Amino acid sequence: MKNFAILLFLSLTFTACKNEITTTKEAALEKQEEPNSYIEKEYPDAINSIMKAHGGMEQWDKMNNLCFEMPSKNGAEIHTVSLKDRRTKIEAKDWSIGYDGANVWLLQNKPDAYEGNARFYHNLIFYFYAMPFVLADEGITYEMQEPTQLDGVTYEAVKISYGEGVGDSPEDEYILYFNPESHQMQWLGYTVTYRDNKKSDRWSFIKYGEWQSVNGLLLPKSLTWYTVEDGKPVAVRNTREFEKVVVTETQLDDSVFQQPEGATISPR
Repeated sequence: MKNFAILLFLSLTFTACKNEITTTKEAALEKQEEPNSYIEKEYPDAINSIMKAHGGMEQWDKMNNLCFEMPSKNGAEIHTVSLKDRRTKIEAKDWSIGYDGANVWLLQNKPDAYEGNARFYHNLIFYFYAMPFVLADEGITYEMQEPTQLDGVTYEAVKISYGEGVGDSPEDEYILYFNPESHQMQWLGYTVTYRDNKKSDRWSFIKYGEWQSVNGLLLPKSLTWYTVEDGKPVAVRNTREFEKVVVTETQLDDSVFQQPEGATISPR
């Protein structure tokens, strides 16, 4: 009976990306009465040019949900994100992870099906995928860097850091490398400080080599991680592909992200 309940839960929630779950009538009417939520903010010229090259912040800010499939070694993962409040859900064959706005939960269909840290992972891929738009979040500081050569090509660069208490890892740092002519993002350098929240000088690199146009936005088709030597990317380590990408103004129902029966809260 328990297995049947789990299968029923997954069959219902897997439709979030495919059918774009709508709001209740009351929420839909409220949304119609609201003015456009976009509020123009002041960003450095470089950030403005990058955002414009990827569809613009106004178009991004219209969107309320993002869904995509990412093939993995154990089958596809379906990622669903409520963009305004960053509630998330990741569904795989043997496990599901969700963030309901208060807690990160983990549902395993068999013992020890998920081997990682659910809290660390629940928004990790989304954050990399939603570049450069997530770098317009509140509490961010921008600092232009000297032009930098990566893999034989010279890029403009801007460094991103966070204010104290912003997010789970405020000590994380990012460097966005972009084409000086097209202004499209090409590389991301980043540090990881999740466990100890101490600044790190160990940089990782992702190449944004392929893009796809989805509802007026330029979003990644693939992300390629590189091995690093002397603080620079040197060789391909692995590539993640993104399929069935959907980004729309539809507001997903709260039930999509609610903790299901049998799930456990994931600690930090």
